[in-house]
Amino acid sequence: MVELAITWLPEIKEKGGLEKWLELLETLRVVTEGKIFLETPRARVTRLLSRYYEGLKTKESLQTASDLLSELQVETYSSMERTEKVEFIIEQMRLLTDLAKQKDMAVEKKEGKESLGGGESEWIKVRVGGRKVNEDFLKQKENQDLKLRYYKLMITHALHHNAYLDVAKYYHKIWETPSIKEDVDKEGKAALERIVYYIILAPHDHEQSNMLHQISLDPALTRDDLKLHFDLVKNFVTSEILPWPNVVQNYGEDLRKTTEFKQDKLWEDLRVRVIEHNIRVIAKYFTRIRLARLTKFLDLETAKDTEDILTRLVNSGTIWAKVDRPAGIINFRTKRSAEDVMNDWSSDMQKLLGLVEKTWMGMNAAQAAQSRVKS
Repeated sequence: MVELAITWLPEIKEKGGLEKWLELLETLRVVTEGKIFLETPRARVTRLLSRYYEGLKTKESLQTASDLLSELQVETYSSMERTEKVEFIIEQMRLLTDLAKQKDMAVEKKEGKESLGGGESEWIKVRVGGRKVNEDFLKQKENQDLKLRYYKLMITHALHHNAYLDVAKYYHKIWETPSIKEDVDKEGKAALERIVYYIILAPHDHEQSNMLHQISLDPALTRDDLKLHFDLVKNFVTSEILPWPNVVQNYGEDLRKTTEFKQDKLWEDLRVRVIEHNIRVIAKYFTRIRLARLTKFLDLETAKDTEDILTRLVNSGTIWAKVDRPAGIINFRTKRSAEDVMNDWSSDMQKLLGLVEKTWMGMNAAQAAQSRVKS
């Protein structure tokens, strides 16, 4: 009977008016409340009501629409098809995202504030909702549309938290979608470009480094229209100093035209990543360096700026360094214990003995062959 009544809704809305339609919706919600065997019809009715409130386009109505849909725990509904469950969860995430943006615009953010403010509670719910979706299910060919909608919402969430590595991974998931990969001139190219942008913006760690090297080897990036992005990635996987003025000169004009690097914050983040890359390269080739010289290498204005970035890299475990401030010297190598020295010496001796044995066997073989020839 409930499902039959749901089929009357479009006709009642057209003939009886909006008031009658809303009255029937509320009646159906009351009738189906708490009944497990009617949980799916109730969810569909609630979705219609949520869309109505969202269409009112007021601050209060968006909150109401989100609350109505978020109260449905569709992932526990045994009578609902899996595809429909994912659609409901994505819709919940979309409304929460819109509501979070609305609250963020209304409330001035205070950096360093520990308590939740603005739309932070909604952003947390978006992340929780994202974990309810099985990503393997989205890989199926018939679910490509759901996959794209899901990852676009996850990208919005990651960008809010400046989680650039997550953004790069989500764009890579989008790029792996057959319909996107086949569109090499538009959506496929755009996805690849954003993968490059956000992987180089992400702080350096093992995961970021692995993904960066994988992207640098991807044949799709060798196309002529992606030469700038290929060169940019190659600069970051090569252990050579990359002066910031050279980056500005070679890539600045093109990058500043993009949606991403039009934002001053992302442009500044790119400058910081270039500096961090240069410090890692210097730490690889230098055991000690004067602070003033390092500052010059990094194109920074003051030694304090160098120390700040160096401290952050040391704290994150990216490099090991020790600053001798009175002497103005930075050490990039730890003091080795006697045990470490002996271990290295033992290893070197084993290699040397192995080479001696191999040479001796080669000489014996040559002598044996020569004696056979003479005989």
